[in-house]
Amino acid sequence: MKIKTLFYIKSAFKSFALVVLILIAFSFRMEVKKNNYIPKTKKVTAKDILGNPNYLAICYGGYRQKTRDIQPTIEEVKEDLKILSVLKIKVIRTYNVHLKEVATILKAIEILKKEDKHFEMYVMLGAWIDCKNAWTKLEPNHDVESDRNAIEIDEAVRLSNKYPDIIKIISVGNEAMVKWATSYYVQSNVILKWVNHLQELKKSNKLPKDLWITSSDDFASWGGGDESYKTKDLEDLINAVDYVSMHTYPYHNSHYHSDFWKVPQEEDNLSDVEKVNSAMNRSLEFAKMQYNTVKNYVHSINPNKPVHIGETGWASSSDGLYGNDGSKASDEYKQALIYNAMRAWTNKEGIACFFFEAFDEPWKDSGNPSGSENHFGLLTVDGKAKFALWNDVDKKVFNGLKRNGNAIDKTYNGNSSELMKTVLIPPRK
Repeated sequence: MKIKTLFYIKSAFKSFALVVLILIAFSFRMEVKKNNYIPKTKKVTAKDILGNPNYLAICYGGYRQKTRDIQPTIEEVKEDLKILSVLKIKVIRTYNVHLKEVATILKAIEILKKEDKHFEMYVMLGAWIDCKNAWTKLEPNHDVESDRNAIEIDEAVRLSNKYPDIIKIISVGNEAMVKWATSYYVQSNVILKWVNHLQELKKSNKLPKDLWITSSDDFASWGGGDESYKTKDLEDLINAVDYVSMHTYPYHNSHYHSDFWKVPQEEDNLSDVEKVNSAMNRSLEFAKMQYNTVKNYVHSINPNKPVHIGETGWASSSDGLYGNDGSKASDEYKQALIYNAMRAWTNKEGIACFFFEAFDEPWKDSGNPSGSENHFGLLTVDGKAKFALWNDVDKKVFNGLKRNGNAIDKTYNGNSSELMKTVLIPPRK
């Protein structure tokens, strides 16, 4: 009798333990799902990270001088990646695989992962695509592609096979189809050709099967604007890519399509700051409109195709079309508002957002230091955190980190009154 009783007790205990283990496993699974947590034992893929708020994305260039002839060193890139990492950024976008900078970035990530087992950083690798005679004194031929494109794609393939744990996405071209890129744009059949080529390499095990292929281009190029872009080649391209990477720039449209930007008559009685805040709310809605226009068109072709934001950004300074003599869009206050608004919206909606960009890059308009292209960074060349990141400075997340030998500190010496004096009021409609 005692033996029987003992047997039943043991059986009951085993059943109870099994139930407890099942409940623990279920709870863990729900917590994983709730927090977008990716277990360390799982191989991270593009599908896991794109649109996951735990994997914030940003566009990154490590150039600190007025020319790209001076390439960043591994130590300089490591400095930058550590800064981005404490901002919870774990995905960076690059642009030109033929330049030494990209190989340096990949090597730096590899080293940081060896130095710290918890360090995570993944790459959206850009393969530059342009037309025949692009960037020369000859007339660009937009119907014929550059011979260099094949070299660029081959290098993207080589690097993706060398660093499969780091490179998760290849982007074929950057704003390569949009017609206002008059120096270099190509027809969409060129992008389609190279996307199909890379997809075939995946099928034949010559590229990792979970590597995602896209093209990152202006919203209009993806059918969100002019009807002339909506071709059979674009439809085929939408079906060929693993996801659509579209760009939206309310900043540039504050000049080119300014109706949304200018202060309407009904806001005449608002304070200056309220007028700015209202304009930035309209800017967010403008970005949402462009995103949804693209998404609606893409889903009319392929209802299951993911759509993410490959670029959006806001310059903190300009002496041209977006400055005091133009749309008055450029200052750090507005940059901070749009950065926080875009992050909040895209995180909530599960949209990846590669904000443009991490650091100022003075080579982009080297002949005009005040040009807007030099001032899209969230940090300056010398490591000053712009207003968008002042809270992070207060939280001391940058403690121990430096750029160009400087500790990461606030612009304007943290004086918000001085910063607000630079805020430009949008013109009246």
